[in-house]
Amino acid sequence: MDSAAQGLAAGQAPGRAGRLPAARLLVAALWTGSLWALGYIAAPTAFKVLGSGQAGDLVAVLLTRQAWLSIGCAVVLALLLWRSTDFAPQRRRFLGWLVIAMLACALVIFVGLQPGMAHLRVLAGEAGVRASPYWTQFAVMHGVSQVFHMIQSVLGAWLLVKLR
Repeated sequence: MDSAAQGLAAGQAPGRAGRLPAARLLVAALWTGSLWALGYIAAPTAFKVLGSGQAGDLVAVLLTRQAWLSIGCAVVLALLLWRSTDFAPQRRRFLGWLVIAMLACALVIFVGLQPGMAHLRVLAGEAGVRASPYWTQFAVMHGVSQVFHMIQSVLGAWLLVKLR
C-alpha cells in the first residue's frame, strides 16, 4: 500500500498523506546537502582562496552554523519520524538511529573538537597554529573532525536513500 492509500486508511486527507514523506525528505536533503556543500565545497575553497588564518576563522563560523542546522534538522526529523504511520516500526526505528548517529557526529565535532581546536588557535597566537608547538595536537583533532564529518555525510546519504 502506498503512503497516500495508507493516509486515507488512517483517516487523513489525501493531500496530508503525501506531505509527511515530502517533509522528511526535504529536511534530510537540507541537512545532508549542507554537510556536502560545507565539507566538500566551501571549506576547501576557503583554504584555497584565503589565507590560512582567515579561512580557519570563516570555516569555524560555518561549522558552528552547520552544527546548529544539524541539531535543528535532527529534532525535526525525529518528530516527523515519530508522527509517521507509513513506515513499519522496525524501519522507523532504523531511520531514527540514523538520525541519532548523524546528530552524535555533529555533537562530537561541535562540542568536543571545535572548542579544543579554537583554544589551540588562541594559544598559538599571531604566528598561527602551524608555527606553534600545538600544531600536531591541532592536526590530529582536525583529522578526527574530518573523519566525523565524512561519517556524518555518508550517514546522510544512507538516510536519504532509506527515506525514499
